[in-house]
Amino acid sequence: MTTYEQASERRAPASGPPAGGVILCDTTLRDGEQAAGVAFSAGEKAAIARLLDRAGVPELEVGTAAIGGEEQDAIRTVLALGLAARVLVWNRALRADVDQSLRCGATAVTVCLPASDLQLRNKLGRDRAWALAQLRDVVAHAKGHGLYVCVGMEDASRADPGFVVEFAGIAAASGADRLRYSDTVGRLDPFSARERIAALASATDLPLEIHAHNDFGLATANALAGAAGGARFLSTTVLGLGERAGNAALEEVAVALHHLWGFDTGVRLDALPALCEAVARAAGRPIPAGKPIAGAAAFCHESGIHADGVLKDPRTYEPFPPESVGRRREIVLGKHSGRSAVAHRLSQLGRVVPDGDLPRLLTEIRRLSARAKRPVADADLLRLLELDALPARRTNPREEPWTRR
Repeated sequence: MTTYEQASERRAPASGPPAGGVILCDTTLRDGEQAAGVAFSAGEKAAIARLLDRAGVPELEVGTAAIGGEEQDAIRTVLALGLAARVLVWNRALRADVDQSLRCGATAVTVCLPASDLQLRNKLGRDRAWALAQLRDVVAHAKGHGLYVCVGMEDASRADPGFVVEFAGIAAASGADRLRYSDTVGRLDPFSARERIAALASATDLPLEIHAHNDFGLATANALAGAAGGARFLSTTVLGLGERAGNAALEEVAVALHHLWGFDTGVRLDALPALCEAVARAAGRPIPAGKPIAGAAAFCHESGIHADGVLKDPRTYEPFPPESVGRRREIVLGKHSGRSAVAHRLSQLGRVVPDGDLPRLLTEIRRLSARAKRPVADADLLRLLELDALPARRTNPREEPWTRR
């Protein structure tokens, strides 16, 4: 147990993950790539798949064979890598889609169709009877070819709960290996997510997966709530990449499970930064500075009170050690910095300023940061010190950097 854990006396909540634990199914290479404007090449898919596998992610959903052409080539490339992770290929509930996946060499598939009346009627012009008949036929077809089958209930969160249970019964009777409960437009909150999954878990013996979207910024919370309700599988994407506002973020879910619940997903948390950076580059989407785990500012401290506290004991303002996720803390100098942070940074740079001079230096640091709207870099700090030798340049004490006298 780490010092952090001993000090906080954290306990996994009574509503933690199922007794058998949880398995992360990362769908960056399928649902993540469906984010507007994102397109991975076969080489990028292979590289990301390798990084996910090396990070210990146990399942990858890698694409949609029915797209054809280059998508099928990319799927074949990933399947040929010999990954330790189970690799799934996504399909609509059509025999032809499953056959395309088989031709790519798939051994595991997701078969998906709408569960809500809204999507059945408005998207497909079909009804519940058709959906159940199609589900029965396509799952049986896939199982007849020896495939592992995850059945995806699209828009389950807006479906009639009674029909969801009926849907689950047909999936189980047809030989499905698990059932994915999809919050397709992110309508759940953590309370309803736990309740819905718990109710479904009591009505079926199929292992459940929750697939959460982030339209209200609740995807990670809903994924955890789904686990608390009994979901054995949690669907994620790196950086939460995906349709519209995205999905539950792999790095957030894995770190939360580990540090909040003490559950080891098998994911190497220290491998997450490189994975996130690779996906961001391939997607052409910068990582927001404040993004949990992966953002440049996720472990930065500027405020004088916070920086002073962290320098005395990191636990005062950090929920877990940055090193556990392959990161390091930074004390940055800016508008809100205090003297202890300035002294600390100067010490790291091998410089010492008399205590009596620190207030004037701090004033100039704050002034410079406010004007530039950014932290004061080491070069800026050293320049403030070096200008000590150029008193003639100090024409206006309100505008020019501090100089020692």
